[in-house]
Amino acid sequence: MLQTHGRNGQYNPHVHIIATSGGMDKSTGEWEPLEYLPYPMLHKKWQWYLLEMVREEIDTEEIEQLVDSCYRGYPKGFVANVQKGKVPGRYESLARYLAKYVVSPPISIRRIDGYDGETVRYHYRSHKTEKVEEERVDVYTFIGRMIQHVLPKGFKRIRYNGVQATKTFEEVKGIIREALSKVKKVVEGAIKIVIPKRYRERYMESTGKDPFICPHCGQEMDICTIWHPRYGVIYDELDEIRRGKYEQKEKETFGEEGNGRAIRSSAEGVQLPLFGLWN
Repeated sequence: MLQTHGRNGQYNPHVHIIATSGGMDKSTGEWEPLEYLPYPMLHKKWQWYLLEMVREEIDTEEIEQLVDSCYRGYPKGFVANVQKGKVPGRYESLARYLAKYVVSPPISIRRIDGYDGETVRYHYRSHKTEKVEEERVDVYTFIGRMIQHVLPKGFKRIRYNGVQATKTFEEVKGIIREALSKVKKVVEGAIKIVIPKRYRERYMESTGKDPFICPHCGQEMDICTIWHPRYGVIYDELDEIRRGKYEQKEKETFGEEGNGRAIRSSAEGVQLPLFGLWN
């Protein structure tokens, strides 16, 4: 996951990575746990893959000079911080920590301590000193620090690769499950990957209210029309019925012959040991 800001809101692009602490050996079909990760190798590998990818994608003289200077200026590689702990003791806090950067601004409202019409005063915890520090900047500088983190429309901040990718996971989940069953110590303290919750479930967990229950009569509501203040009607149930929405769903669920046997099956959860990797 890409994060562009530091704690004080200034531009500090870096990536957060969650990787499995091990992998499957294709030749044996067994899961090989990763007990040790050498930092010097990680730093050099991260530097090499990143710079060579930049060199390949942007083939200019300026980039060539920049890549060469990065190799010379950082002979030990680029910084990469690894945090490995007991999972699932940490995985929920790790997930919350990463997820908040997807929807949260660089600085929350509670960290803004004052605004007098010309300057903004806010605080943050410094990575260097590990102390709470205060900063006062003029309002236009503050606005600039915030809007520089607004990414282009359609830009993907989160990517999935390897066994974490949905397509790959669907293909190899059976093999992974069998491999993990042979190493009990790895399965203990692993994260269970489950089917994402629907909007209704997420809303009920966060508010304690069911968004599909009418607050006036207490009956469950059905969606008939969705209206957007800018785009107008974006969903109409009557139009969906006319297009044969439910006839298609019956075919997908019961098959052409209607024999009651479901064609689709939901993905089952599989446990994978994970650790977080920050750069």
